[in-house]
Amino acid sequence: MPGFVSEKKRLTQSSMCFSTFVQQNVPNHSKIDPFGRYRVSDNTHVPILPGLPDDVAKLCLSLVPRTNFPAMGAVSKRWRSFIQSNELITIRKLAGMLEEWLYVLTVDKDGKESHWEVLDCFGNKHQVLPPMPGEFKVGSGVVVLHGKLLVMAGCTVSDGAVSATSDVYQYDSCLNCWSKLSDMNVARFDFASAEVNGKIYVVGGYGVEGESLSSAEVYDPDTDKWTIIESIRRPRWGCFACGFQGKLYVMGGRSSFTIGNSKFVDVYDPENNTWCEMKNGCVMVTAHAVLGNKLFCIEWKNLRKLAIFDPEDNSWKMVPVPVTGSTSIGFRFGILDGKLLLFSLTNEPGYRTLLYDPEAVPGSEWKTTNVKPSGSCFCSVTIKA
Repeated sequence: MPGFVSEKKRLTQSSMCFSTFVQQNVPNHSKIDPFGRYRVSDNTHVPILPGLPDDVAKLCLSLVPRTNFPAMGAVSKRWRSFIQSNELITIRKLAGMLEEWLYVLTVDKDGKESHWEVLDCFGNKHQVLPPMPGEFKVGSGVVVLHGKLLVMAGCTVSDGAVSATSDVYQYDSCLNCWSKLSDMNVARFDFASAEVNGKIYVVGGYGVEGESLSSAEVYDPDTDKWTIIESIRRPRWGCFACGFQGKLYVMGGRSSFTIGNSKFVDVYDPENNTWCEMKNGCVMVTAHAVLGNKLFCIEWKNLRKLAIFDPEDNSWKMVPVPVTGSTSIGFRFGILDGKLLLFSLTNEPGYRTLLYDPEAVPGSEWKTTNVKPSGSCFCSVTIKA
């Protein structure tokens, strides 16, 4: 065990040494083309690292800092396949090497241009993601699954005309690249989406003709296939979803069968493919995030209070948001290191992000942090890899 710890420390602290090691141990099945470049054979049965069993080689690769993964993915198909696999995340978790980064979608003041940027818990900006393929869209669903970011559907706007889409793109946080996944069955925007038990669910929203939807579907990453499931009881849009205790909760937004805001909570049980309802939901939610086993929301009617939902007893608790000196009272949420970040919708000079720690002793839950996106936060997700 001491040897494992020292090896982990050595590889973690010196990515340069590891790079030198890789250059000195180019797989013996590689050849050099006329231009002096390595051309890797398609043979997938060669060792990951010559002279080492594959399980040991996988551990060695897993201990390398995350910033090196994109370059490592270009070494061979075996390396690339392993780096984009769920096995890499599992081994890094067991080795205590997972790095938690915040991916923030920032939008310009006109709401026309956007980009994803990556922050760590110290506020350091690691990178800007490559542009997502396809047209610029709004009203998309954003979910994290197995260390990958999925951006689903949404609508394009051209000359005032709104067009719903069904395309789905996936960003691999280890290889720093986008890829296209299977389209959804129903084009939609302003819908609810969440991960439950390793699958992605989308519910409601607006359709191609601008009609409100009650349809729902599920994505299985193992088959890259979307499947229609039982619909909710009423059309719903502008809503959001989250997963608790193996079930899907859909709340907020509006419904065409109610006047004003909908307080119904639609709960889906994947095992039985059935929906049920609760009536103590939240209305017109402007920000939401799941932290631990609780849901944190801010409602439009009460922008200076956190509404905290506990699924154990379906109860809500209200926590005042302190005045920060900002003239803005609108926020977007982020999560890092088990704490809730409140990003101001107004990018004011000198403004510092609010931080809420649910595990802090009473009276000291609120602080400020240097973690701050370069522009207005449209949405954010946390990825551990």
